[in-house]
Amino acid sequence: MGDGVLTLPNLISFVRLVGVPLFLYLFLVAHADVAAIVVLAVGGTSDWVDGWVARRLQQVSRLGELLDPLADRLYILATLLAFTARDIVPWQFTTALLARELLLLGSLGVLRRYGYGPPPVHYVGKTATFLLLAAFPVLLLAAAAPPTAATVAGAIGWGLAWWGLVLYWVAGAMYVVQASRLVRAMRARRAGAAA
Repeated sequence: MGDGVLTLPNLISFVRLVGVPLFLYLFLVAHADVAAIVVLAVGGTSDWVDGWVARRLQQVSRLGELLDPLADRLYILATLLAFTARDIVPWQFTTALLARELLLLGSLGVLRRYGYGPPPVHYVGKTATFLLLAAFPVLLLAAAAPPTAATVAGAIGWGLAWWGLVLYWVAGAMYVVQASRLVRAMRARRAGAAA
């Protein structure tokens, strides 16, 4: 793993980060829903592009490993809050996703106290993120489509969203278990050193 900053995968992640405020502006201020769908779809589909490019060009970096999940979380949180504000997603769904983020934030705080960084991203978490980022443009499309298309798009969007939510919590539970194992191992080492 390199420590490069100016790499193509990192550039893609930076562009994804810029897409978050652009999406919020288009969706909440300009009410340009079609443009917002495009930004959201590009941000969601490019989620895997930066990782693929990093592996393909052998430009995997620690910065990239931090930027990619940050961009994912910002897209999910910004979209959830914007969709909740416009009544596309019910507040209960948003609360369920935010509660998972708070759980992980607490786990990360405990890990840092014991000298650990964030745990590596698991494929279950990546799958959940992909499903959620795929669901959001479809849900937005369902909100703007004629009734027949809205029914089909809504069913697909909510199927993806609920599947993503379940996997998001499964991944969260896996991260908490991983964090607790690391903390127990560190405590055992400290106790052994003190004895």
